[in-house]
Amino acid sequence: MALQQLNKRWTLKPAPKGVAEHLYQALNIHPVLCRLLSLRGIDSYAAAKQFFRPDMNDLHDPFLMKGMTQAADRICEAVEWNERILVYGDYDVDGTTAVAVMYSFLQEHYKGVLSYYIPHRYREGYGISKAGIDFAIANGYTLMITLDCGIKSVELITYAKSHGIDVIICDHHTPDTILPPAFAILNPKQADCPYPFKELSGCGIGYKLICALAVRWQLPAERTTCFLDLVATSIAADIVPVDGENRILAYYGIKKANEDPCLSIETLKSMSGLIRDITLTDLVFAIGPKINAAGRMDDARKAVDLFIEKDPQKILELAAVLMTDNTDRKEVDKNITEEALSILENDTMLASKKSTVLYKEHWHKGVVGIVASRLIDYCYKPTIVLAMSNGKVSGSARSVIGFNVYEAIYECRELLENYGGHFYAAGITMKPENYLPFVRKFEEVVSGSIDPRLLVPEIEIDAEIELEDIKPAFYNIIRQFEPFGPNNMRPVFCTRNVFDYQGNSRIVKEQHIKFVVTNRRGIVIDGIGFKMADKFRYTHPGPFDIVYTLDENEFNGNTKLQMKVLDIRPSC
Repeated sequence: MALQQLNKRWTLKPAPKGVAEHLYQALNIHPVLCRLLSLRGIDSYAAAKQFFRPDMNDLHDPFLMKGMTQAADRICEAVEWNERILVYGDYDVDGTTAVAVMYSFLQEHYKGVLSYYIPHRYREGYGISKAGIDFAIANGYTLMITLDCGIKSVELITYAKSHGIDVIICDHHTPDTILPPAFAILNPKQADCPYPFKELSGCGIGYKLICALAVRWQLPAERTTCFLDLVATSIAADIVPVDGENRILAYYGIKKANEDPCLSIETLKSMSGLIRDITLTDLVFAIGPKINAAGRMDDARKAVDLFIEKDPQKILELAAVLMTDNTDRKEVDKNITEEALSILENDTMLASKKSTVLYKEHWHKGVVGIVASRLIDYCYKPTIVLAMSNGKVSGSARSVIGFNVYEAIYECRELLENYGGHFYAAGITMKPENYLPFVRKFEEVVSGSIDPRLLVPEIEIDAEIELEDIKPAFYNIIRQFEPFGPNNMRPVFCTRNVFDYQGNSRIVKEQHIKFVVTNRRGIVIDGIGFKMADKFRYTHPGPFDIVYTLDENEFNGNTKLQMKVLDIRPSC
């Protein structure tokens, strides 16, 4: 592909004055590590201890969440009176893990009629569907618990209520001014919700609900903590901030995934070739896509079936189906990305715009979000990729750092039939005749509100260090910053005035750079820069500056530190 990834601006994050110095006196660790802590809002020994040693006892009381008492009371009533309960969730990783957690927990403690419903991505679309409500009506369900959806479904929940169905909404998406007439709404983002932490995943909110039920039913902690590996999977895949409660849940969820995973996660790990301890990053890039593939390519019920299944042989069979779906997804993703990049390369009108909106009827709706993310690497703008699905134009939006794409879409809401999402990602559906008006309106909103600096990709640097700082003891403390994710990303370092070491840096597989770099004091370290071959010219004669993260490279039983290079440029 002729398009190349864009040059980036480097920005050194400003650290709060005096905090790193105070931490150095309190902790007696490398000053750069103290700076990293200060950038994460940690300003005392106590806060550092809480950060490095997450504690389940620091989770908030679930009953602090607005609606929790009513939700728990209503479920207890349904159990007591043997009502029919339907658990309803979205078709992505967050939704399917949330449904699996809620369904499995209730199944252990309720012997009445309990079922679950996942809308079909193509026949029903995102969120609560009329088909789902009709299913509940036809089958006599009187209580429906929605997970990772429902906060915008005013008309459909009104419809459900008119047919005698009480709805408990567990959702983490941004509410509108008018809320659905649900029996209870659990969403910390409600304006008047006093719950201290606002950024739980949809599965995380479902987890808080089962914790509240465990209190009501006087159950031991292990009846809820057994689901933490699924909760961590939702946190990873939904890209929610990994601080506050999410850090605690992710930390113990990863611990469970490594020490005592549920059989479904263990099977997916094995099939993914993960024989070492996994990280949150592995859940994002290795496990999450396989779960998502069920809904992207066919029916997300397969993912829920995998998580609630107890029989090892059936788990193997279901996991194998997800692996096949993911292989198919990769092929479709590759083809659509190539076609989309070709459009970007040849359409001069698109180059002059502040946004990118692409639409082809034949594109597969299940992968357009992935394609949108890939396009931003080549054309750094708020990007929407759309396809035809069930007679409607539907797809996904992705944004650049610092721009709220959900708010931009909200400004276009009169042209949409359905929309929802977050700061950096959203989904939309519209009538075909509204496509061109939407393209014009979205471009008008973006161009009128985006800071031009946000259209140049940025690498935020945590700290400048020397090659001498890169030692095992330094890296071992970096490892304790895990799990990494939004608001606690893997630290990014910059080192200036380095040189290629004796001509050993080289291009590998035509598109990557294998670095061997040194400085004027003779320190040598290896690195790898993926898809950076076009910048190899900066390594000779040198010197050059380098931006990177640190990790370990295992080869032939030997482990050593290496740089994962993000960008290079000639030294000034």
